Amino acid sequence: MTAIPGFTGDANPYGGGDPYADYRTADFPFTHHADLADRRLGAGVVAANDEFFAQRENLLLPGRAEFDPERFGHKGKIMDGWETRRRRGASAAHPWPTAEDHDWALVRLGAPGVVRGIVVDTAHFRGNYPQAVSVEGACVPGSPSPAALLSDDVKWTTLVPRTPVGGHAANGFEVTVEQRFTHLRVNQHPDGGIARLRVYGEVVPDPTWLAVLGTFDVVALENGGQVEDASDRFYSPATHTIQPGRSRQMDDGWETRRRRDQGHDWIRYRLAARSAVRAVEIDTACLKGNSAGWASVSVRDGAGGAWTEILPRTRLQPDTNHRFVLPEPAVGTHARVDIYPDGGISRLRLYGSLTDDGAARLAARHQELSG
Repeated sequence: MTAIPGFTGDANPYGGGDPYADYRTADFPFTHHADLADRRLGAGVVAANDEFFAQRENLLLPGRAEFDPERFGHKGKIMDGWETRRRRGASAAHPWPTAEDHDWALVRLGAPGVVRGIVVDTAHFRGNYPQAVSVEGACVPGSPSPAALLSDDVKWTTLVPRTPVGGHAANGFEVTVEQRFTHLRVNQHPDGGIARLRVYGEVVPDPTWLAVLGTFDVVALENGGQVEDASDRFYSPATHTIQPGRSRQMDDGWETRRRRDQGHDWIRYRLAARSAVRAVEIDTACLKGNSAGWASVSVRDGAGGAWTEILPRTRLQPDTNHRFVLPEPAVGTHARVDIYPDGGISRLRLYGSLTDDGAARLAARHQELSG
């Protein structure tokens, strides 16, 4: 396993030009997983002990943090992140914060699941980032209040121990705890600013909720579906195709580079569990001159099973939602969409229900990971 690069220390003061020119980052091995703290999934920063300079909600904004060197407000420099005031000691004789002093923010994951990696991004916090960070996780049912999360009844599990971080850097941490979490507690020691928080992992849905729904989108990210592989991710991630809601702009879907050969592009998915698929929806919203020309959908039952085409190669229209009712249910654990020859789709929906054995396996996994 390749060691994850770590960054410590101040970055250079901003000297003009592209503020990201000296940004420190790396290729982390877990970023192919979905961001469980994505606002589109319903994530939120529900509380923080301090947000004097910059609001806690900035932590989960999509896209990278922006920097305007001339933007100041009545409290000082306006930063695109979460920034707390400087901590002080108890007296003139002891003006420094203690080793235990720290600031914290509570994050509700949009989709509960197993966390595989966390990125604490300190972009543009060059001399005002935390000295160290730590992250804890908890699994709390329902919609707990901040007070309930902070009560002694909640068990917090360490995901990232207290670790030094660097300024103006993507600080990545691999997580090996095999548990389902609904909330995180992000701690910065002793104070400072964090631009963005990304929490990569695998969704573990509530089987009771899915059972009540009956028929639902069995490939949707929020229901436990995931992208296993794709032929091309040049313009945008394949995971966009199973995000909630319709695409609002072109880069909110999946688009491939222009092919100059006789091949075609595809995405392979793992369903929430073994399911009987009854309907297919392929949306090309916001893809007008670059939507796929044709598409087909196949399923297979088991990782080594043969692919069975459930929607033959069908002409697609730009910026259009296409719906297809299958003549009979198609049972499978995996699905694949093939587009011809290239281009993109914005969303794929596979409506169906879990088989009895699929529901049983999902319930067992949920119980095992929830403790």
